[in-house]
Amino acid sequence: MAKTKEIQRRIKSVNNTKKITKAMEMVAAAKMRKSVEAVLKTRTYANLAWTTILNISGSLEDGKNLHPLLDVRSEIKRVAIILISSNRGLCGSFNTNIINKAVAGIKKHGDIETDFILLGKKGLAVNSRYGYNVVAEFDKVDFVSEIKEVMPIARLAMDDYLSGKYDKIFVAYTDFVSATKQIPRVKQILPIDINVDEEYLGIVGRDERIGTTKEYIAEKEAKYLKDSDYNYLFTYEPSPRAVLDQMVPRLIEVQLFQALLESNASEHSVRMASMHQATEAATDIVKELVLFYNKARQAAITSEIAEISAGANALKA
Repeated sequence: MAKTKEIQRRIKSVNNTKKITKAMEMVAAAKMRKSVEAVLKTRTYANLAWTTILNISGSLEDGKNLHPLLDVRSEIKRVAIILISSNRGLCGSFNTNIINKAVAGIKKHGDIETDFILLGKKGLAVNSRYGYNVVAEFDKVDFVSEIKEVMPIARLAMDDYLSGKYDKIFVAYTDFVSATKQIPRVKQILPIDINVDEEYLGIVGRDERIGTTKEYIAEKEAKYLKDSDYNYLFTYEPSPRAVLDQMVPRLIEVQLFQALLESNASEHSVRMASMHQATEAATDIVKELVLFYNKARQAAITSEIAEISAGANALKA
């Protein structure tokens, strides 16, 4: 009887855990829907902002001294990585994957002095586990709706780059592909190198959704020539350089904002999947415990019947 009571307590405990994981799955699903909607709304704008920078840069005759944030430095002594992670666990390998992606890239390309700027509490693992220096940590909200959430970190990144503290700055985030697929990426945001054709620190130098710089421009030019006999000429007021001066800082903010949106959508998707798997596992455990309980109860009943039968036979004798 004591054994069956213990199994009953375990069944009750697992059922309580199942209720919690199911509730967390539903909450994550609601947050994921909002995050994915935000991602899809801003992707086009983020990509077009990058395309506009390319068009303006190409329209300037000299192609040099375009903007301080576009200046590529020949010697790389120190870099910074803006690491976007989650504030809480229970999201599978979400944080581990993005941290490993950043650390593997650093190790692959030599011993470059690297600092981390954190957006999310779980990113502290780069210091506690790998020993990298963390110079700043910013609060991260579960649902981002305004670009002002990334303004402080964008200003810090631009100021540190312009002051010469860092020669390159990257953002490590998880790219949302679908509810079942998320890809950790490390993307260079400073300097905005419009001619980069190679990976650095295992990093995609631009958003792959618009292709590489030269390929993208060639594709667009071919499309214009095919669809029309006229060549298109963009006019920027008051001047291309004045527009560029205003747009480059905004582009940094937009890229960070998009990375944060992608990371949030990925986090909630992974958490929803993890909680769904935990709920299913709890269901399987309960089924096994119910089977054990029935077997134990049946064994107890059989034992009692055997004792009664033995007692009855003893009285007859």
